[in-house]
Formats: sequence, structure tokens, C-alpha cells
Amino acid sequence: MTMQSDLTQIEAANASGKPPVVFIHGLWLLPTSWQRWADVFAAAGYAPVLPGWPDDPDTVEEAHAHPEVFARKSVGQVADHFCELIGKLERKPAVVGHSFGGLITQITAGRGLSAAAVAIDPAPFRGVLPLPVSALRVASAVLGNPANYHRAVPLTYEQFRYGFANAVPEEEARQLYDTYAVPASGEPLFQAALANLNPWTEVKVDTDNADRGPLLIVSGEKDHTVPWAIANASYKQQKNNPGITEIVEIHNRGHSLTIDSGWREVCDTALAFIKRFH
Repeated sequence: MTMQSDLTQIEAANASGKPPVVFIHGLWLLPTSWQRWADVFAAAGYAPVLPGWPDDPDTVEEAHAHPEVFARKSVGQVADHFCELIGKLERKPAVVGHSFGGLITQITAGRGLSAAAVAIDPAPFRGVLPLPVSALRVASAVLGNPANYHRAVPLTYEQFRYGFANAVPEEEARQLYDTYAVPASGEPLFQAALANLNPWTEVKVDTDNADRGPLLIVSGEKDHTVPWAIANASYKQQKNNPGITEIVEIHNRGHSLTIDSGWREVCDTALAFIKRFH
């Protein structure tokens, strides 16, 4: 999505007078992956905003035609991009993010920019120590080649099947891959892998800010990319915040839980949490 369409969405949200909700996607997906969620939140009385990462194309077809646009996007650059967009909203939004979008969601909350936040299978930040074997296997698709730091890296179907769609039938996994999967910047994965070794890392969250607001962390029980050990370690880092901090595990779900056939249960879980505070 272009910056202009992001700004158009923000203007529409401001004009609506409704409470805004910002959705932040992670690696290997586009903002359009949130469209069904946006429809549900709009029907519930919210003004959904689906911004892209910098230079995100509008469609999956465009993404495959020009994969190079995804390269060289750092966590800090992407977080600042979303914080700048959120700052243009007239009301503090709820923020919902998945995977690296869940990390960005926690960064924006830590900067006091969200009324409530939901981080779904969030990528780890500095201080989150567990490294489950399955997460290392997923990350190795990028980390296995140092040159990928500066590249846009696509997932093969087999990598997507293991990292995203391991908890759905084969036919659905294929359909999800064809419908949603796009290349992604390699840089954030290298940054996350080194976060606990780098005191100056961009992959850090202010978990102590009293203005962080309520936070829900959602974990898919069968997630290979962000297993419970990582999600729960993030929760433990966050739970001493003065704001409400909760964690929920969604049974029998993998990393594709926001886009696969069980998306509505996850969406309703996020909506119920946000309704309590926003």
C-alpha cells in the first residue's frame, strides 16, 4: 500500500469520529491480509486502518513482480513509520499486530501511543531469551545466508508450510501460500537474532512506560515460528507494567492463525479485549 493510501485511511478514520484500530502485519504478508478483520471491527463500530510497511506494494502479484521493494527495512525504521502514522490520528488507537507486527505493536504501546494493544504470536525483543528449535528452523530460511541481511527473501512453499501453515490441512496451506505469501526483508530477522547481544539494538520495547496501556499477547498453541516459550517470555517481560497485561493461548493453531480458516476466533478474541478498554 502506498503512503497516500495510508494517509487516506487515517483521514477517513479521523472524519468518522469512531475509535480507530490500526492493524500491523508481519514479514511475508501484506496489509490486505487483515481485510476480513477490518470488516469485523468496522461492523463493531471501529474505524480500521491497515497501513503498510514502507514501500509495501498493493497486491501479492505486484509483490512477486518487484520483490526488491521489501529489502532493507529495519525494525527501527518500520516502528518509526508506524508511530508517525499513528501520531496523525486524532484519537489514540487500539493497535493489533501479528508476528513482527506484534513486536512493532509492543514498541508503539511502549511509546505510549496506543489505547490498547494486541500482539499475536509476536516476534521477540531484547530480554526475551528462549530459542526453541522450531523457531530457529524457521529463521534459518533467512539467517542461513548472511547476504540475506540486505535482501528481500521469499519463502518456499515447504518453508511456509512449516513456519506458518503447519496446523492446517495441505490443501488450505497451499491456498494460503498462493493467496498471501510475499517476500520479506531479511534485516529484521538478523536484528532479532542478535538483539540480546546488542545493547543498542532497535529490537527493544519499553515495557515499563506507565502509558503503555492494556496489552494482550495471543499465542497459537502449535506455532513453530513464535512458540509459547517466546510468547510467554514476552508476557513475563511485560507483566510488571502498571497497565493490564494478559496472555491467551489459542488451541490447535499455527502462525497462520490470523489468515487461515480459524481467523475469526482470533479476531473475536482481539475484539473482545479491545472493547473492554477502547
